[in-house]
Amino acid sequence: MENKEIIVIYEVNRFPQAFMAPFYSDYIGVIVCHQGMFRFCVDGVSQVTSANETVFLSRGIMFNVLDTSADLRVTMLFYRAEQIKDMLGNTVISMRLYSTIYPSSFHVLHTGHEETLADYARLISKTENSMEGNAYLSNEHKLLLMAVTYKLCSIFSASIKATGKEMDRKIEIFEALIKLIDENFTRERGVAFYADKLCLTPKYLTVLVKSLCGKTVQQLLFKAIIRRSIFLMKTTNKTIQQIAYELSFPNASAFGTFFKKHTGLSPKHYRIATK
Repeated sequence: MENKEIIVIYEVNRFPQAFMAPFYSDYIGVIVCHQGMFRFCVDGVSQVTSANETVFLSRGIMFNVLDTSADLRVTMLFYRAEQIKDMLGNTVISMRLYSTIYPSSFHVLHTGHEETLADYARLISKTENSMEGNAYLSNEHKLLLMAVTYKLCSIFSASIKATGKEMDRKIEIFEALIKLIDENFTRERGVAFYADKLCLTPKYLTVLVKSLCGKTVQQLLFKAIIRRSIFLMKTTNKTIQQIAYELSFPNASAFGTFFKKHTGLSPKHYRIATK
């Protein structure tokens, strides 16, 4: 998939061809199914989505569409929240957007807000296609992204609140863990390190994380490493050896084995494929 900050496609009857083959997505993804159905796969798990349902996709996943019905009609919005971080501040980004909204790789829900989400996508698409050289439209575009981000937070925070104080505490710990991982993943990859920082036992932290997102602490660490690897390969001219050392791998070979295991491509082939 193209390395753009945002991909928005309003009410179409087919997915882009790039979506039909597995790819690593570092976007927040929202797919509204207006009509028909489609089957997709995230990190090896397949799911069916039907009319009046929305798929919410986390960052750092392997995603592809498997098949669709003949009467399909969908709206898609994939974007990186970093482009509006200066407007949102750290509150939504660090506190809710990753942990509360996306503790799992994906959700399929009937939210009752399907048309609203599609309307946001339509408006974002309009400004995306005409904002070049227009400061007003550029700011309007960012404000629309901010609005849809808050709408997503609102949808998911409502479901979290219904679960009570015990879940709030778990989410709080999970948020703190994500922050620690972001700060330390290039150096520290042991569960004990993070459990100690959170004043928990490794076993308790493992069970808590697994219950929230279905992944282990180590899998979250691996996702952080892959995200950083891809960022460095796409945005710098650093060699694979240099990237391997930056991410604390003993050599390029060890890094290459790790990267291929989690993305299906060697670092060299991934870099060529995404140029």
